[in-house]
Amino acid sequence: MNEESTLSGWWVFAGVLLLVVGILNIIYGIAAIGDSKFFTENATYIISGLHTWGWVMLIIGVLELIAAFSLFSGGEFGRWFGIFIGSLNAMGALLSIPAYPFWSLAIFALSIIIIYKLAEGPEGSVS
Repeated sequence: MNEESTLSGWWVFAGVLLLVVGILNIIYGIAAIGDSKFFTENATYIISGLHTWGWVMLIIGVLELIAAFSLFSGGEFGRWFGIFIGSLNAMGALLSIPAYPFWSLAIFALSIIIIYKLAEGPEGSVS
C-alpha cells in the first residue's frame, strides 16, 4: 500500500481534529495550571485538583499534537497512536463532566469522531 492511499481525506480530517482538540487541551491545561478565572472555584474533579487536572490535559494535548503530525506523515504508527490518544482524551473528557459538562461533551464528541475515522482504516475511506 503506498502513501497516497493511506492519506485519504478522512485521515486528514481526523488529523486536523487531533490538532484542534490538542490545541484546545493545551489551552485548557495552561489555564488550569495558571489559576485562570475561567474555572469555577467549587468545581469537583475526579483526579485530585485543578492543577493536577491541568497538567493531565496539557500532556494529553501535546500527545495529540504528536499524533496529528505522525498521522500526517502517513504511517500506521500515527493511526494507532491517534486511536490511543483519542481514547485517552475521551476518557479524560468524561472524567471532567462534573466540573464542565458542556465543554467535556464537546471534546468527547470530537474524540469519538477521531477514533471512528482512524479505526475505520484506509480501506473504509477509499471510494
